[in-house]
Amino acid sequence: MSQTYVPRDEKRTPQLVYALYLAGLVTANLTLLIGVIVAYVYRRDAASWLQDHYRYQIRTFWIGTLYSAIAFVLSVFFVGVLLWPLLALWLGVRCVLGWLAIRKNQPPARPGSWLW
Repeated sequence: MSQTYVPRDEKRTPQLVYALYLAGLVTANLTLLIGVIVAYVYRRDAASWLQDHYRYQIRTFWIGTLYSAIAFVLSVFFVGVLLWPLLALWLGVRCVLGWLAIRKNQPPARPGSWLW
């Protein structure tokens, strides 16, 4: 179901945050920090369905931080080495699904999810 029409400019900011998150895969997560700051700043004034995207992006950052800490600790036992590619895949899937939902003028399917 489509949401209320939102000008293209309002959709650019959450799309930019998704792009910053994806860029974090090659920038040692520096752009993820920038992205979460942008999400915190813009979430209050956005349309309600875009607020769901900002919530999803903020949760992605914090859940990813938790998963990264777990992978880091488990890297001591070499198990974490296997988790890093899965964490990158997790981040990529969340960003692509969120981006596609914005293109359809829809909120993310499950903004409270820990997976996708």
